[in-house]
Amino acid sequence: MENNTIDIFERLKNGESIPPDDTQAYKMREASYATKKILLQMNNSSDPIEIRNLLGKITDSEIDESVAIFTPLYINYGKNTKIGKNVFINFDCTFLDLGGITIEDGVLLAPKVNLLSEGHPSSPENRHTLTVGHIHIKKNAWIGANATILPGITVGENAVVAAGAIVSKDVPDNAIVGGIPAKIIKTITNDE
Repeated sequence: MENNTIDIFERLKNGESIPPDDTQAYKMREASYATKKILLQMNNSSDPIEIRNLLGKITDSEIDESVAIFTPLYINYGKNTKIGKNVFINFDCTFLDLGGITIEDGVLLAPKVNLLSEGHPSSPENRHTLTVGHIHIKKNAWIGANATILPGITVGENAVVAAGAIVSKDVPDNAIVGGIPAKIIKTITNDE
């Protein structure tokens, strides 16, 4: 189905796959290079207000003053990332957000967390097609160091993703998951 008359970013937002010969594919790279210019400035700043303001330019949204970002932070697009209040993003995180990333209030991201809303099919003949899936990190979730969240995943409210985990299935509210692929280790109770 030829759908190149609708803007590529709108199609990505709607979860559509983008074949390598799409006439608008070049726009994704152009947008990434524009984001990279702002990222260079943001990642070289030590002023938390400037960092939030520059991240707001990248995401095309206001970043609340309660949000703390320890740079460097890497984002390939930015306009499909939504960040709530009281969010903490530690050093060296990577967001591939063409498929969309929502980070709700109170989320903690440890160093080197990867939120990857983009991927490719496994079949060699379709490998260069870009596939996307929205990532949703719900309120008060904690994503441990060097964890990776794959496309289309929801991490539930108050959930914990252990360090080094690769999350390929949704995480329920109040669950602790770990491993490769991540599996439920336990459920958090109120007395912990």
